[in-house]
Amino acid sequence: MIPRVLKSGERMKIVFICSPFQGKPENIEKAKQYCRFALEHGCIPLAPHIYFSQFMDDNNSEERRRALEMNKKLLEFCDELWIFGEEITEGMREEIEHFKKIKGDVKIRKIEEPQI
Repeated sequence: MIPRVLKSGERMKIVFICSPFQGKPENIEKAKQYCRFALEHGCIPLAPHIYFSQFMDDNNSEERRRALEMNKKLLEFCDELWIFGEEITEGMREEIEHFKKIKGDVKIRKIEEPQI
């Protein structure tokens, strides 16, 4: 499902970009494209894996766990969660399940690979 473009005067939604990371640089580039897609649809994208990867090591299990806990906290501020990519990783699954608990599954969108 592709969300509609924001109309004049509407409040911008904050959307959590849920996509694979696993410490792979190519996944960061994809996440940047997903953020651009959300922006072009009138939303404020939140992709903490882009930001946290600048100072945390996803290959360090303790830092990975801390990052996932911070992601869960950030989910509280989001209006929707958008899932990108064919693969649902363990970390993504944890984020999705947490979002379902706090916001319900009606605000979760599976986005087909955007053409950017």
